[in-house]
Amino acid sequence: MAKWTAFPYDNAAFRYDATSLKKQWARLHAGDAEPWPKDAAVLQAWLHFHAGEFQQAHEAGLAAGGAGITVANKAQAIYANYLEKKEKVKLEMFLEVAERAEAQQAEDPKNPNAWYWQAYAIGRYGQGISVAKALAQGLGSKVKTALETTIKLAPKHADAHIALGAFHAEVIDKVGKLLGKTQGADAATGLKLFEQALKLNPTSAIAMIERANGLVMLEGDKRMKEAESLYADAAAGEPLDAMECLDVELAREELED
Repeated sequence: MAKWTAFPYDNAAFRYDATSLKKQWARLHAGDAEPWPKDAAVLQAWLHFHAGEFQQAHEAGLAAGGAGITVANKAQAIYANYLEKKEKVKLEMFLEVAERAEAQQAEDPKNPNAWYWQAYAIGRYGQGISVAKALAQGLGSKVKTALETTIKLAPKHADAHIALGAFHAEVIDKVGKLLGKTQGADAATGLKLFEQALKLNPTSAIAMIERANGLVMLEGDKRMKEAESLYADAAAGEPLDAMECLDVELAREELED
């Protein structure tokens, strides 16, 4: 496997051990509702993930199997989204995560993150090839079904609420309200999902960023001030791990643009 790009920021504060990670686990996993790992090898993979050692997390997760597949999928999906420079490689990585998550669903159908990482990876892949093209390929309904299943299995899964809100917003933004209806997209539902995500995970920079984007997509310039305020809040966040650091940096870049 080619060497992945290293995490580009100082990660000294994100190097946990088992004891310090356990203290922060609930806060770090308010987004994905992932339970504390029972297996030492899976825990080790999570320690790599939170430190921004995404390739090691991916490899350790695959080697551990079982719940380790979730770490591998999250590490690869987050790495592809934020750090992979080559578009072709990025899209291939998303497809790989989606396939692995689908296999995980077959093994463990009640695992919410088996559904979530499939949805996330297909959704990001769809953005990469263009939302309209993805909808024409029937990927929209796959994303929607997988996210709705995630929420059914884990009602407090904040990230699934964000992603499902983003689905409604992106579809309406790209194909309009009328055609959006045929894809099951609805503006009011999207706005409600963003709101719920922030109630579930109020310190999440990515929830603020996605809600800001969604408000503008669904309601235009009249929500611009609110969107800017959400970006400012996200940019002022204190990240507790590498992924949160990447989200905060994204918000800062958006504010500078």
